[in-house]
Amino acid sequence: MSLYARRGVSAQKEDVHKATEKLNKGLYPYAFCQIFPDFLGNNAEWVNLMHADGAGTKSILAYLYWKQTGDVTVWKGIARDAIVMNLDDLLCVGAYDNFLFSSTIDRNRRNIPEEVLTAIIDGSREFFEELENLGVHVHYLGGETADVGDLVRTIAVNGTMAVRMKKVKLITNQNIKSGNVIIGVASDGKADYEAEYNSGIGSNGLTSARHDLLSREYAIHFQESYDDLLREDIAYIGKYGLTDQIAVNYNGVHINTSVGKLLLSPTRTYAPLMKLILERNFHSISGLIHCSGGGQTKCMKYLPGNLRVIKDDMFEPPPVFRLIQQSSGSDDREMYQVFNMGHRLEIFTEKSAADDLIAQAKAFGLSAKIVGRVENAARKELILWIKEKEIIY
Repeated sequence: MSLYARRGVSAQKEDVHKATEKLNKGLYPYAFCQIFPDFLGNNAEWVNLMHADGAGTKSILAYLYWKQTGDVTVWKGIARDAIVMNLDDLLCVGAYDNFLFSSTIDRNRRNIPEEVLTAIIDGSREFFEELENLGVHVHYLGGETADVGDLVRTIAVNGTMAVRMKKVKLITNQNIKSGNVIIGVASDGKADYEAEYNSGIGSNGLTSARHDLLSREYAIHFQESYDDLLREDIAYIGKYGLTDQIAVNYNGVHINTSVGKLLLSPTRTYAPLMKLILERNFHSISGLIHCSGGGQTKCMKYLPGNLRVIKDDMFEPPPVFRLIQQSSGSDDREMYQVFNMGHRLEIFTEKSAADDLIAQAKAFGLSAKIVGRVENAARKELILWIKEKEIIY
């Protein structure tokens, strides 16, 4: 059993999928988000979408960092994480404007004071203003903030996003086919619309990252930050503190940062890029995948039929993932199943369109390249080539 599973987490969410298998899958079963008829407007040419997600256990890292440093602004990044994990999922069905967002914050009032709530709410508002300046409009409808100390030890930051859009503008993944190439858009680096270097960690796999990197001191001093039923040999087993300094190399430039900043880099949104691509190149897009929970295996769930995905030219894993792997001893198979490992957006397209799409990404300061391709197969299959080694899922 993997470390991830032993800590009570599943990269593939098998139990969740089994529990929900009888629910309506929507109009397009392979679409990245569920798509339903236009119940709100009752127009056959339009559809409704609603999606719920959040920052996950990254909020615990923010809690530890805030307690250790007193820096309350770290919570603004958690607000962004909860928003982007919804927004970028919806980008993958072709939506890129006029969203509605409602937040859900559950806190333990003894550990999470008003200043933290204020930072999260202000962080949401400020991020929406940044998105508006980039041409992406999200309307903030407030939400629910509940004091539920019997349920949570610290805080859970989640949200729900909804959008109504024209059916003809949907990306449903039903057009993914043999001959498509896959463009990966990097998760790390510094996009033109970002203020500083982004480690690429996103908001997935943070349970593993936290316990594998951080030292036992966090278990001793912050017992409220983890499940006390976890065995000592898998709880906070690393050697680092959040303020430990570390240097990373990005495009030949040395960047001095800390372990905490690497783990708490706000999840990058691809909204500005996807707005441009969907306006200019909509008919070139066969499918879109957000490599979130499930990492590089995420695409398997959305393949429309018996297809083989081969990813044989992926990005070099960013420093944060190398650091996690060195600390955990996890093999490549588990790492690529838990983390995005270097690219979090996949665009399935014809090879003839690839250069144009890559150029549009680079215009935003985003690294992009062809990372793989699609072939016909006897069954759904994913093959990753890592360090000249074949990994089959």
